[in-house]
Amino acid sequence: MRDIADGLASWQAAGKRFAVATVVRTWKSAPRQPGASMAVAEDGDVIGSISGGCVEGAVYDLAQEVTATGRPVLTAYGVSDDDAFEVGLTCGGTVEVFVRPAGGGHFPHLPGVLDAIAAGRPVAVASLIAEHAAQGTGPAGTDGNPPERDLVVAPEQAAGTLGDPRLDAAVTEQARGLLAQGTTAVVRVGREGEQRRADLAVFVQSFAPPPRLLVFGAIDFAGAVARMGKFLGYHVTVCDARPVFATRKRFPDADELVVDWPHRYLDRVPVDANTVICVLTHDPKFDIPLLERALRTPARYIGAMGSRRTHEDRLRRLREAGVSEAALSRLASPIGLDLGARTPEETAVAILAEVIALQWGGSGRRLISTTPTPIHH
Repeated sequence: MRDIADGLASWQAAGKRFAVATVVRTWKSAPRQPGASMAVAEDGDVIGSISGGCVEGAVYDLAQEVTATGRPVLTAYGVSDDDAFEVGLTCGGTVEVFVRPAGGGHFPHLPGVLDAIAAGRPVAVASLIAEHAAQGTGPAGTDGNPPERDLVVAPEQAAGTLGDPRLDAAVTEQARGLLAQGTTAVVRVGREGEQRRADLAVFVQSFAPPPRLLVFGAIDFAGAVARMGKFLGYHVTVCDARPVFATRKRFPDADELVVDWPHRYLDRVPVDANTVICVLTHDPKFDIPLLERALRTPARYIGAMGSRRTHEDRLRRLREAGVSEAALSRLASPIGLDLGARTPEETAVAILAEVIALQWGGSGRRLISTTPTPIHH
């Protein structure tokens, strides 16, 4: 829902009624992952996507029905069982979709959730979607529909209820764990919060702050990496010690522009396991003190630009600085996948493609029929 948050806020401000459809679970080769959302307003406007086109038409019709009735619906789309599923996914997968009304008194916590997303504050929404989940007997509600019960969980507080204080406490604990990991999932608990029972299915959608992309070196390649990083949802910082190059005119897409020595900036900025660090300066006086510190952080990806000769010299200098072989093995250098890139934009694609491949376990190979790797990892 993060990618349609601005549109939802606009609809809220205009007083529109609408429905939000969200993927809650997937099986096999599904095109979008849990958390992907699409919204349909009462006037027919649409934002977002849940399947890349496979089931959008059916979900559009269902969302209009949910807006009209004000009753949430949990449904599934796939090709494995024509009797159980209404619409086929051409990729052969199955998606379970939760469609809920909003606006006009429905989903009253949504404005607060959208405010938190816009401000970069971590927040999770836990929604009761099904009863007797272990046996698959369907939605939780006397009329066959999921009830409108939500728990909004932040690191320090929670609001709303799923219907029982003990259930709220148990789900709050699980939601905070998922939020810390930035993970969206369905959790199963007992009606009174028992951890070893599966009477209820609760969909927890996490909105952790966007991961950070730290780009060091205010060169033309950095501008392209910043643009690509923003497109992929990163909070982008460009840092360079030279004020003549680190200007807003040159880097309009960066969330932050820092004029400082790179290693000094890295010393004071928080770096977590989701942070991506791209060192594009290929100048030893900047690179070595910066990489020496970067390789001590838990950053998910650390890449450095330069030729193979530059790379070998860089490794020698880092060893002399006392960096261990285990730490050096984390360094992606020369940076990026071998795409034959030449322009800054093509190079940015190669760099971020390597980041994506390492994040999700991709091989970086072509997805042709002779490649024995799954399309969706």
